[in-house]
Amino acid sequence: MKNRILIALPLAAMLALPALAQTTSSATTQAQPAATSTDSATGKAPLAPPSREGFWGRINPFARKNYVKRQTEPIRDRVNELDDLTAANGKNIKDTDARAQAGIKLASDKADVADQHAVDAANKATAAQQTAQQATTRIQTVETVVNNIDQYKASNQAEIRFRPGQTMLSKPAKDALDEMATTVKGQRGYIIEVQGFSSGKGQMAIENSQKMAESVVRYLVLNHEIPVYRIYLVGMGNAPVGTDETAKTKRTSGGRVEISLLKNDLEQLSSNATPAMNMDQSQQPK
Repeated sequence: MKNRILIALPLAAMLALPALAQTTSSATTQAQPAATSTDSATGKAPLAPPSREGFWGRINPFARKNYVKRQTEPIRDRVNELDDLTAANGKNIKDTDARAQAGIKLASDKADVADQHAVDAANKATAAQQTAQQATTRIQTVETVVNNIDQYKASNQAEIRFRPGQTMLSKPAKDALDEMATTVKGQRGYIIEVQGFSSGKGQMAIENSQKMAESVVRYLVLNHEIPVYRIYLVGMGNAPVGTDETAKTKRTSGGRVEISLLKNDLEQLSSNATPAMNMDQSQQPK
């Protein structure tokens, strides 16, 4: 009887050990505080530690492949999710950097275009200022010319002598007229004043002086194509002529014609306008 009791006690102790281990595991699990859900990179709650199972707890020397796979599968899923999240974040960073570089380049290009427009505007403003200055100068010149349009100044003078009773031009007379006519060829703003003087008295002297003056005008018109409206003719007869302010007047002896070339500022205006027009044409875009 005693032998049976001695054999039964060890068997009971061996059967009670697994139950005691399972009870201890359950108590330990209940004693641990519940895991609080915290934010994570994947947006999911952290993995809960595996509960103790069986007699061997977490370390089971006799665990099979399916058991190990079942225990590690949640961890492997979380690792894959973290890899995908890391790849997505890297792609987003590259996209953001590319957009930032594109924006910087676009802003730089627009700044360059704005600078070029500013330079063009400055050049146009300078050209407009120069044009305005030229226009002001030309207006002032025109005003001066208009004010002096009827003020003629003596430019050249000649005197043609005639023998008594003759009205034909001699060779020296023609040479003098040719020289004067050459100086006014193609010009504007001039008039020619022709005054005839003759010895004698009364109407006869006036007619002789008129004929001598007409012979001079006829030669200028026919041989040098000077417009008639630019020539003013008058027969003075034997009118007294003052040589200067202090000397007394004296009457003409013999026949002669005085030719005076008078000019105003119209020719000067024409010469100033031509370079200005050429400059304006050179500044126009081609």
